[in-house]
Amino acid sequence: MGCLRTIDEIIAWGKADDDYKRAVWTELPLRRQTLRFDDEEL
Repeated sequence: MGCLRTIDEIIAWGKADDDYKRAVWTELPLRRQTLRFDDEEL
């Protein structure tokens, strides 16, 4: 299903500090609510 991070976030992740990573992790549940994956029922 994917990690819900953007391409830019994935690229930056390896060199990102903990504050950046925490900010991204905070947004992920909100992103998940806005997406529907192909294997999910309507």
